[in-house]
Formats: sequence, C-alpha cells, structure tokens
Amino acid sequence: MKGWMGKVRALFLLSILSLILSGCGVENLSAFLPKGYGAEVSLDIIFISLAVMIFVFIIVMVIYTIVLVKYRQKKGQEDFVPKQTEGNHILEIVWTVIPIILLIVIAVPTIAATYDLADETDKGDSLNINVTGNQYWWHFNYSEEEIQTSQDMYIPVGQKVYLNMMSSDVLHSFWVPAISGKMDTNPENENTMYIEAYEEGVYWGKCAELCGPSHSLMDFKIVVVSQEEFDQWVSDMQNLDAEATPETASAQEGQALFEQSCLQCHAIGSNPVAIGPNLTNFGDRSKLAGVEDLTHDMLVEWILDPESIKPGNKMTGNYDVPSKDEAEKIADYLLQLKPSEITPESASE
Repeated sequence: MKGWMGKVRALFLLSILSLILSGCGVENLSAFLPKGYGAEVSLDIIFISLAVMIFVFIIVMVIYTIVLVKYRQKKGQEDFVPKQTEGNHILEIVWTVIPIILLIVIAVPTIAATYDLADETDKGDSLNINVTGNQYWWHFNYSEEEIQTSQDMYIPVGQKVYLNMMSSDVLHSFWVPAISGKMDTNPENENTMYIEAYEEGVYWGKCAELCGPSHSLMDFKIVVVSQEEFDQWVSDMQNLDAEATPETASAQEGQALFEQSCLQCHAIGSNPVAIGPNLTNFGDRSKLAGVEDLTHDMLVEWILDPESIKPGNKMTGNYDVPSKDEAEKIADYLLQLKPSEITPESASE
C-alpha cells in the first residue's frame, strides 16, 4: 500500500510540475500563440491531431476498463475460459477501418496546408528574400531592393513575403514558431515558402535541424513593421554610405582596423559576402551572434574569442586576433553602424 501511495504522489507532483512548466516560454517564440498565417494553419493541424489522439485514448481506456471489470477472475471461476473472438470478421473490419478514417482526418488538412503554404501564385507580385543558412547564422538578400543583411530580417505586416532558401554548408531548418512552420535549407536545391505576419513586433527564429555544436545558438529575428516603416528602412539601407567617416576618433581608428582585417570576410552595404555575416546595420541589432545582448564589452569579448560564445563558428582561427585596445576601437566602429531609426526596439514598442 505504501509503495502504491508513493507512486500516486510522484505522479501528482509530475503533473503539477508539467502544468507549471507549460506556462513558461516567450510569447513571440511559441507555436501556440500564432501571430502569422502559417502558424495559425499549423496550430489548427495540431488541434486536429490532438483531438484524434484524445479520442483514441478515451476509446482504448473505456474498452480496457470494461474488459478489466467484466472479465476479471471471479471466485469459483478459476478455470473459466471466456468465449474467444479470434476470427471475428466484424471486429477485424472495425479496428481496421476506424484507424484508416482517423488517418484520413489528419492527412487531408495536413496535405492541404502543405500545398497552401507552398503556393507560389503571388510570388511575382510580393516581396522576395533569398535566405541562406550558415554555420551558425542566417543571411538575408533582398535582391530586388539590393539590400544585404544578416540575423535580423525586416518585413512589412500583413503582406506575403516569399523566402527562397538554401544552405551554404550543411542542412539547416528555418523556423519562426509564432509566424510559420519549418522549412529545411539544403545545399543542393532551393526550397520556397511564404510567411505573413498579422501583428507588428519582433519574432524569434530558430534553426530546427541539428547542424553542429552551436546549433542551439543559431537564432535570428524577424522584425515586422508597418508598410510605411518598411519602406523607410529599405530607403535607409539603400542610401547608406559604407565609407562614411565616423564621428569619434576611436571609431575612425576602428574603421581603419576593420577595413584592414575584417573586410575579407564581412561586408557593409549591398555587396554580397559568402563567408561572414553582413554588418550593414550591426549597431541596430539587439543581439550579438543571435544570442548575447549586444553591448560594447560583449562585442570586444566576441572579437577576441568568438569560440567562447559560439563553439565551432567559422570565424575562430581564421583571422589575426587583435589586441584588446584594437578590439575596443573596432567595437566602437561597429556599434555606430545605425543606418535607420527602424530597429527591433522600435518595432517592439
């Protein structure tokens, strides 16, 4: 009896803990709080699948309980053998047909949603962004607007945005839970999906495909703004003077050091770069490497030892590590790269 009560207590505590943990999380990183068309469709499918599973569970438990009570061994019937149902055609048809029907109930809306979210009918009249997954960061190329940026993707609210996705190295998976479902990025072929956000704000994205030691740190953001703000952001990015002289002497020295040591891997402006992230609007970002708060001290630490923040990144060991004084000057330069007033902070407000 004591052992049985212990199991009940453990189950009760586990249930309470699960209920508490279910309330944890971030609003703009939850598939259960959809803020976009794709996420809304995905949630509908989740509810359909959940309803089917609950239905199956209830039926199984009801049958299990009936059998347990009705056919339990009774006093004086120790040698009693109940009537066998082997070869019962009606039962065999029932437990074959019902699972098929349940699978159809799940499969039909799933297939319909898959084709819906892959529809490219409006692609020619919509904003197109070429997305490239890299270890361990994301690059966004607005080819028609001639804008290159990394880590933060800006899109207008209430508009279809088509994402043409590939990988530069291994398999990655693009996922913004609050806006849409997942899409793999492959080195060999391009996959296309569209996203449509219902509300302005900053939505967190994740890589959903194990891609190396820093897979869990391969975060990015989608910044959703009004059409007017998006047009302003596009104009600001297009009119950026990549060679403009910074205001402070320290940042000016940092610019010279950056051009000397960093431009072979990074770019500022519309020039494409195949090795490291584009840093055009670096100072407007809220996160460093997608995961750390962007501060001067953290940026200096990244420049001196990126491996300590993101293990396995391609920057480690592929550049001449500057002195701390030089790193601080480079940080001063990078943090003043703020071409637009449209930022993740303004979108959050």
